[in-house]
Amino acid sequence: MTRASMQQQFGQWIRQGISPQRLALTLALGCAIGCIPVVGIPTLLCAGLAIALRLNLPAIQAANYAVMPAQLFLIVPFVRLGGWLAPAAHTKPLNAAALLHTSPLAMASGVGIMAAQALLAWLLVSIPAVLLMTAILTFMLRRVPALAAAEAAD
Repeated sequence: MTRASMQQQFGQWIRQGISPQRLALTLALGCAIGCIPVVGIPTLLCAGLAIALRLNLPAIQAANYAVMPAQLFLIVPFVRLGGWLAPAAHTKPLNAAALLHTSPLAMASGVGIMAAQALLAWLLVSIPAVLLMTAILTFMLRRVPALAAAEAAD
């Protein structure tokens, strides 16, 4: 089997039974979920969502992995935005010196509150981002001849 035929078969497998709009939604969800500010969750969440919604699993995981560097860079902005949206009155800012002089329970509680605040910020940002990305990607993917043919066949 030649490299060209393998690439062609892979391309057919990726596009199998998927319209431009459905592929756009898949890619948008993969990008948004890939930016969740909690490391380790996106891969499992993308897989579960792809199976539950019958989305293209390789495409959603590819989008998830493509934005993984952005996930790390967005943790601090999401934590700050979440802290601004839902300030926790009884928590103190965490820093390295404070972590050395606190109990493990207090540290876990502080980190948990920060993670919840970051997830709230991510949720508020990701919903409009998915809608916007889906619209833009649908427009772009309808211009791909192979996908346009798949959409016409549906």
